[in-house]
Amino acid sequence: MFIQTEETPNPATLKFLPGRDVLADRTASFTSAEDAGDSPLAQRLFEVEGVTSVFFGSDFVSVSKAAEKEWYLLKPAVLGVLMEHFVAARPILLDSADLEPTSTGEDDEVVSTIKELLETRVRPAVAQDGGDIVFQGFEQGVVYLHMRGACAGCPSSTATLKMGIENMLRHYVPEVVEVRAIN
Repeated sequence: MFIQTEETPNPATLKFLPGRDVLADRTASFTSAEDAGDSPLAQRLFEVEGVTSVFFGSDFVSVSKAAEKEWYLLKPAVLGVLMEHFVAARPILLDSADLEPTSTGEDDEVVSTIKELLETRVRPAVAQDGGDIVFQGFEQGVVYLHMRGACAGCPSSTATLKMGIENMLRHYVPEVVEVRAIN
C-alpha cells in the first residue's frame, strides 16, 4: 500500500491520501484522544506524540501537529499507523459514531441556496487543501460556518472566508452581508 502526502495551506497540518475511500460522502473531526472514542483510527493517531487533531474526509485523512513538533519526525509514525490500519481493513468509525449530519429538516430558499453553493463550489476546493467547511446557520444576513481539518487554525482561513466565500455568497445571495467562522 502506498499513501501519498500533501502539504496544506496550514503548516501544522498534513493531508494523507491512502488511495481509497476513507469516509466516502461524510466527514468526521476529532480534536483530542477523548473525543476519538468512536474511531479506532483516530485513537491510534492520537497515540503518536504531537498529534493535536484528526480529520477524515471522503478520501483523505488530515492530521495536525503541535507547534513544537516537526513533521519529519511525526510523518513516519502517522504513515505507519495509517498503513497498518488500512492494510488490516479495520473500521474508520464504529457504528455508534456521530458523523457530520447531512441536511436537517426543510430549509428556506436562501438557506438552501447557501448550502448548495457551499456544497458544490466551496467544499470541494477546501477538501483539496485537507479541510472542510460546514454550514452552521444563517441569521440576519450572517452566514455561520465551522472550519475543520486543515482549515481550523490555518493562517489563510480568514482570507478564504472573507475574500473567497463571503464575496461569492454575496454575489449569488443578496441577503448575505457577512460570513463568520465559529468554533
